[in-house]
Amino acid sequence: MATILAHIVIKAGKEDEFESIAATLHEASHATETRLRAYGYWRAQSPRTYYTLLAFDDYLGFMAHQTSDHHEAVAVELRGCIESMSLEWVDPIEGASTLVASNPQDLSDDASPLVVRYAEMLPVRVADWWGPPRAARSHAREV
Repeated sequence: MATILAHIVIKAGKEDEFESIAATLHEASHATETRLRAYGYWRAQSPRTYYTLLAFDDYLGFMAHQTSDHHEAVAVELRGCIESMSLEWVDPIEGASTLVASNPQDLSDDASPLVVRYAEMLPVRVADWWGPPRAARSHAREV
């Protein structure tokens, strides 16, 4: 699994354009990406601030999303809307989410230069404290 929470701040006056691009990406991603588990956009309380939650079967599914034709078709426009963005790798809590634990993967030797570029920009960041799935540890104590 690869699950990412994107924190996005949009340039002033670009909110409508960003939301239009987000809707286009949402529709195309859900229609064509077989390894996509969850993908949605939300407005935050702060002006010009948005969140995106992306979840894929695996890291290679995330790379397929990033390098898809529909993503690349709007990449320049999307970057023109974004003032700042940070990606936070998140991990679901077993028993409290329908998603499964993160599963980092290496790229194949025949990965395209575009995939390699995205992988260098967006490496998997699995936190050390996550450790093995909580369920494996919870059997040691009674609930």
